[in-house]
Amino acid sequence: MSILDSQPDEPEADPSPESPTPGNQKSNPQEPISDRQSCVEAGMENPHKLLSPQLKVDAPLRMVETAFLASASSLIWFINFYFPLGPVLRIFFPVPIALVYLRWGKRAAWMAAVTSGLLLSVLMGPVRSLLFVMPFAFMGVLLGASWYRRVSWMISMTLGTLLGTLGVFFRLWLLSVLSGEDLWVYLITQVTEITEWLFLQLGLLSSPSVFLIQVGAVVLIVINNFIYLFVVHLAAWLLLDRLGNPIPRPPHWVQVLMDY
Repeated sequence: MSILDSQPDEPEADPSPESPTPGNQKSNPQEPISDRQSCVEAGMENPHKLLSPQLKVDAPLRMVETAFLASASSLIWFINFYFPLGPVLRIFFPVPIALVYLRWGKRAAWMAAVTSGLLLSVLMGPVRSLLFVMPFAFMGVLLGASWYRRVSWMISMTLGTLLGTLGVFFRLWLLSVLSGEDLWVYLITQVTEITEWLFLQLGLLSSPSVFLIQVGAVVLIVINNFIYLFVVHLAAWLLLDRLGNPIPRPPHWVQVLMDY
């Protein structure tokens, strides 16, 4: 018998309780999550139910920022109504409420929209408050949701254009009811003059039909709102990047144009 065969077999090492195997490995208790982003990454459906110290600290800050930005949006509308500075202040009507959505979410944005409407109803009356809420307060919530979900500019501008167009018709309807006159007729008269001037420049001897004039009025409203939304996106892109809440990047041709 050889020496190797005479050596006793070494006993197999028992698995130590300090080094668990994959089968009996115990899960460590989950560490407390300090912010909402960590909750989302951890797969929690409702992170607001988590009682963490950070969320308790964020609650008063969320309330203060929501109230401040809602009052800022109302103040911009108030100043522009009595001291109009052209389209400068009009660009920033929906931006503060959109910023609330980017910083604190949907619920805070709706609270800011309602708060701004109530504040304007106290300062200027319910009619002028409604003219702000529809469409600019709702537009702030819509743009904030679009930018929060990082959708492209074309989608957010299209949705904002549809809402702005509905806001124009809502304003015409409300003011027509309050004044007792059909303001749509006044708008049609203005579009008729523009259409007749275009026909004269093109050398067309026929007069435009009523249907063509109404379609032209709707097209002008849509184009006006689309240009307005484009300028709002540009202002928000330049402003919110500096505030630490960037919006989605613009198309490449816009970046090249802004570089020049």
